[in-house]
Amino acid sequence: MFGKQSAAVEWLIAGLGNPGQKYERTRHNMGFLAVDLLAEQKGVRLNKVKFKSAYNFLELGGARCLVMKPQTYMNLSGEAVREAAQFYKIPPERVLVIYDDVSLPVGKLRVRPSGSAGGHNGIKNIIAHLGTQAFPRIKIGTGAPGDGGDMIGWVIGVPSQKEREVLVESFQKAVEAAECIIAHGCQKAMNDFN
Repeated sequence: MFGKQSAAVEWLIAGLGNPGQKYERTRHNMGFLAVDLLAEQKGVRLNKVKFKSAYNFLELGGARCLVMKPQTYMNLSGEAVREAAQFYKIPPERVLVIYDDVSLPVGKLRVRPSGSAGGHNGIKNIIAHLGTQAFPRIKIGTGAPGDGGDMIGWVIGVPSQKEREVLVESFQKAVEAAECIIAHGCQKAMNDFN
């Protein structure tokens, strides 16, 4: 027997990151920071706990969405995403993932309807758990370390003040892109935000 709540969820929006204060403001937590902004703008707190995540429901682009921050650590994000998607019977094409991308310049946004993990462990794990690459995503560029730089140190490092100013704007754009994807589809969002 399905309650009204479970039947009504049309989209899942997952912001990726690592739980805990140690990682709070790091480059790898761009997804967390973007969905925090979305929740804040909708007057909602992501303070419910289930599906190995902190989550809540909100309205975006005319649809009822479950917005989540998996608390599994990045490389196991797929466990949380799969649990929620299965519970609410949300197909992969309505699972929107927001995350950091080192191959894009700082603050640059890239909307994609599907694709490979591109070396991102969170996305790799979601692909494994959903059994498909065909889910929309919004990538937020963090830039990369210089030649021979330590990639792990970079992604769990904190952006400079200058980078942060650019990134705050990109979180706002990510929220707008998410709304566009839900209301008008990926193609329009790609045209408007890429």
